[in-house]
Amino acid sequence: MTPPTPSAAAPLELTNESVEKSTTSPSPKGSESRSPGRLAWNRFKRDRTGVISACIVIFFFAIALAAPLIAKVYGKDPYTTYASQRPELLNAFAYPAGPNGGMSSEFWFGIEPQLGRDVFTFLLYGIRTSLGIALAATLLTTLLGVVVGVTAGYLGGKTDYLVGRFIDILLSFPSTLFFIAFMPVIYGLFVAPDDNIPTWLRAAALIIVLSAFGWASIARLLRGQVLGLREREFVEAAKVTGASPQRIVFKELLPNLWTPIIIQSTLMLPAFVTAEAGLAFLGVGIIDPTPDWGVMIQRGAQFYTEDFTFMLFPGLAMVIFVLAFNLLGDSVRDALDPKSKR
Repeated sequence: MTPPTPSAAAPLELTNESVEKSTTSPSPKGSESRSPGRLAWNRFKRDRTGVISACIVIFFFAIALAAPLIAKVYGKDPYTTYASQRPELLNAFAYPAGPNGGMSSEFWFGIEPQLGRDVFTFLLYGIRTSLGIALAATLLTTLLGVVVGVTAGYLGGKTDYLVGRFIDILLSFPSTLFFIAFMPVIYGLFVAPDDNIPTWLRAAALIIVLSAFGWASIARLLRGQVLGLREREFVEAAKVTGASPQRIVFKELLPNLWTPIIIQSTLMLPAFVTAEAGLAFLGVGIIDPTPDWGVMIQRGAQFYTEDFTFMLFPGLAMVIFVLAFNLLGDSVRDALDPKSKR
């Protein structure tokens, strides 16, 4: 007699039970962290420099947004010449009579030489003006760069060649000289030569000029990325299934371009902050009495030998912001690109 063989039902029952457990058991906690966004966020949180830089940048933008409220609570504004109301605030040489540029419990950062404006509120509104112009220019530049770069890379052929040559020509221009040259041209399109240029027009002209000369670099980068992506299998598969060019661009290409777009934008904004301040310093951008970082530095340069504090606060604030944003850009790049090493 042959010994009885073990029943096959038991193993089958165990297998079905194990399959049922595996399908009904909750997913492990670490499954969510497998998404690229969550992985990038986890890498960014481990970067102490990036986190500190992000806090500083958020602090500056919060100050810019809340500048009117802070000034109202503080009880001062950036336009009133307090020395005309209280001559004792300035000495015989029109410099602050108090020590350290007139710093006191009433005027936290002192007062401006000659005019006697409050430095603290002038700086608050200056941050608001500079960051607003730089942020608007960054958004417009990014939009132009994405549209031109993706279009040229996807279409290829003569379109890509012509756009590529135009980008090369634009990048060869000395941007600072063209900023100075084109600002009066834009003003002349809207205002007569003898009329005063309104502040809104100066801000709009700055945004237009910065964007017109700033989009070429990001467009060239994205053009190269799209030239490589359009030959990938998932793009070819979308074409075979009859997907429209719009769907291919928005569903297949753009999701793979967010990393270079974000990185370029984070590096572009601090460059626009310094460019806007430089144009204000040269007198072709925002001018006095409108509060601006460049205006404060330009005014402070006239008095720094006798009163260094008026230049100290805007200069220090700009250095801190630009440094923090550049470090933030590096941290974002490292978080989005795990292969990068610092």
